[in-house]
Amino acid sequence: MLPRRPQWAPVIPPSAVALSLRSWTPLLSLVAVTVPAVVVAGDPALQARQADQTVRVLLAEGTSLPLASLGQPLQLQPGGVQLPPGTSATLSLQGGRVRLAFQRASGPDPILLPPAAAYWLEPVPGSRADDAGVFQLQQRRYRGRLRVLASGGRLQAINHVPLESYLPSVVGSEMPASWPQAALRAQAVAARTYALRQLRPAADYDLKATVSSQVYKGLEAETASTREAVASTSGQVLMFGSNLANAVFHSSSGGLTENSGDIWQQQLPYLVSVPDFDHDSPVHQWQELLPADRLRQAFTETGGVYRIDVLATTATGRVRQARVVGPSGTLVVTGPQLRSRLGLRSTQVRFELLSPELAAAPGLRLPPPPVPTARPASALSGPAAAFAGEAAAGGASTDSPGPVQVPQPVLLAVGRGFGHGVGMSQWGAYAMARQGQSHERILSHYYRGTVLRPFGQR
Repeated sequence: MLPRRPQWAPVIPPSAVALSLRSWTPLLSLVAVTVPAVVVAGDPALQARQADQTVRVLLAEGTSLPLASLGQPLQLQPGGVQLPPGTSATLSLQGGRVRLAFQRASGPDPILLPPAAAYWLEPVPGSRADDAGVFQLQQRRYRGRLRVLASGGRLQAINHVPLESYLPSVVGSEMPASWPQAALRAQAVAARTYALRQLRPAADYDLKATVSSQVYKGLEAETASTREAVASTSGQVLMFGSNLANAVFHSSSGGLTENSGDIWQQQLPYLVSVPDFDHDSPVHQWQELLPADRLRQAFTETGGVYRIDVLATTATGRVRQARVVGPSGTLVVTGPQLRSRLGLRSTQVRFELLSPELAAAPGLRLPPPPVPTARPASALSGPAAAFAGEAAAGGASTDSPGPVQVPQPVLLAVGRGFGHGVGMSQWGAYAMARQGQSHERILSHYYRGTVLRPFGQR
């Protein structure tokens, strides 16, 4: 998850990388590194207040929205149009008005709804709720109500849903539901804390349904285990002093989580670098060949890439700043910009440059991924550096940016982890849970100095 998110980094969920786990290796070092969390006894009144909290989640936006009613009749207001159970329809814009078209051939003619800034799709008063969900949007089922905003030539679908009904889907969307309960509970507390911290009454919505906030896939992601994880931690949030902690999380750090101040503008005392136990993560270490055409698309300003020089790193080895050298000049970018342009899993990466002939050679043996270090590592070494130097010698610098006829090499990204690396590592939580650690210990390890207490209790 990223802050308006771990835009968490984002946060990348393990389920987005791989659901299969490699063979388990005991991690004996887990026993000595955790610190018990402080848990304050629950207050039923406070828990009731938390359970009634509604969150507003942006599900989709576009010029049309396909939707359907499920096990209960719905009505669309203003307009008073009713959708009996099983009715499918599409909302779209037509001449500045919102149009409702039924998908059944025998259904009513399309309806132009009364002009309004917002429309509500909600159960008809007196109808009985159904565990199968209330409505369907773009092939996914959701609980709660749907608010549709019409603005700027687009429609926005916003789910208004009770927090405790929202969380089981988030837990199942962010983690495989088959993972140990302690890991799922840690995810539930982190997700609850993050959601409550993102409440913005003056805005149209609080969260997105993607890794820009935390992933939310509706009822399809709920299971008995994710509902149990939410229910068994009911009301629990992470506090630092009198404030909700910024409980960001990510998939896998590659061995060491990151200091928040080395990634974002503010260093929070509880988001500090700690050892991670993500050894079983399928992205604990990774390598990716980036061909010349992909590099040209990523760096049009430089006409492609001859080499990438890492200019500065964080204490754990993540790229802070890098210089891209290409046929048409050079470009200095931040680590997040580099990751975004190349579609890398993380910024904990180094680069090797291979000639096209070498990259295409059968049986190419790739170098090992980098080990987290407190010292900046050179961007290139060995034959790759020699090749890059030769290529750059034939290219133009920023003082004379002109295209040259020099073959562009293939870039090899060699890295560790997935996500921004700040806060809780989901694969690390999995490993700790497998070792028998509780969700309190998992949270206290990744969010140092926070206190676990009921929402609303000071």
